[in-house]
Amino acid sequence: MNPDIRQRLHQYYLLTRLNRPIGIFLLLWPTLWALWIAGNGRPNFLVLMVFVLGVVLMRSAGCVINDYADRDIDPHVVRTRERPMAAGRVSSKEALALFGVLCLVAFGLVLLVNDLTIMLSVVGVVLAIIYPFMKRYTHLPQVFLGMAFGWAVPMVFAAQTGAVPQVAWLLFVATVLWATAYDTLYAMVDRPDDIRIGVKSTAILFGEADRLLIGVIQLLFLMAMLLVGRQLEMGPFYYGGLLVAAGFGIYQQYLIRHREAAACFKAFLNNNWFGAAIFCGIVLHYINR
Repeated sequence: MNPDIRQRLHQYYLLTRLNRPIGIFLLLWPTLWALWIAGNGRPNFLVLMVFVLGVVLMRSAGCVINDYADRDIDPHVVRTRERPMAAGRVSSKEALALFGVLCLVAFGLVLLVNDLTIMLSVVGVVLAIIYPFMKRYTHLPQVFLGMAFGWAVPMVFAAQTGAVPQVAWLLFVATVLWATAYDTLYAMVDRPDDIRIGVKSTAILFGEADRLLIGVIQLLFLMAMLLVGRQLEMGPFYYGGLLVAAGFGIYQQYLIRHREAAACFKAFLNNNWFGAAIFCGIVLHYINR
C-alpha cells in the first residue's frame, strides 16, 4: 500500500478511536441487554449482526463528529490536544466526509430490518450530531450522550419485535442514567481544563457534590433495572448480575474518593465490567429458566 494512503488511514483510525474501544463496549452492553430481552434469550441472528456492526460504526461516527465539534477546544485540553484534528493531521472536510460515510454504511445496515427501525434510526443520527455541541449550551451534555447511546434500545426492540413496549422505554431511561454517571466520571478528568476554557459538563455542575450525585444516579439506574426485572419476571441470575454491578459501582466510588484524574479515568473504564456483569446476568437467566 502507498505510504501516504497508509498514513491517512492510520489518522482516520485514530480519529474514530478504534484504538480505544471502551466507547464501543459502553454502547454495546445496553444494546446486548435489549437484544437478549427483546429476543427472549434468542435474538435474531441478522438483527444481532446489524446492531453489533452498527454499534462499531456509530460509535466511530460519534467520535468523528465530536472531534469536529471540538476542533477549536481540544488543542487547549491536555488529554485531547494530540487527537488528529486538534493536532492538524486531519482536516474538517476529511472529518465530515468520514462521518458521512460511516453514517451511510450504518444506515445501509438498518435497511436490512423493518420500517419502524429505519424511522427510529433517523432520531439516532440526530442525537449523534447534536450531542457534541451540547457542552457549549448546557451543563448536561452527559445526559445527551446517554440519550444517543440509549437510543439503540428502542431500535433493537423495533427490529426484533416490530414494536417498542413499555419495558423498552424503561431500559432506555436506565441506559441514560448509566451513561450520565459514567460520563460524569470521564468529565471529572477534564474538569480543570473545561472550567478554564468555558466548556460545560455535569462534573462542573455537580461541583463538590459530584461523588454523591454520581452515586444517586447509579442507584436510580439500579432501581430502574430492578423494575425491568420485575416486569419481565426475571430470576436470581439477573438480580445477581445487578448485585455484581452494584459492587462495581461501590468500587468506582472508592476510586474517585480523592478526585484524582487518573483514578476518575480508571473508574470510568471500570464501567465496562459494570455493563458486562448485567449482560451475564441476563444471559444466564435465559439459559437457566
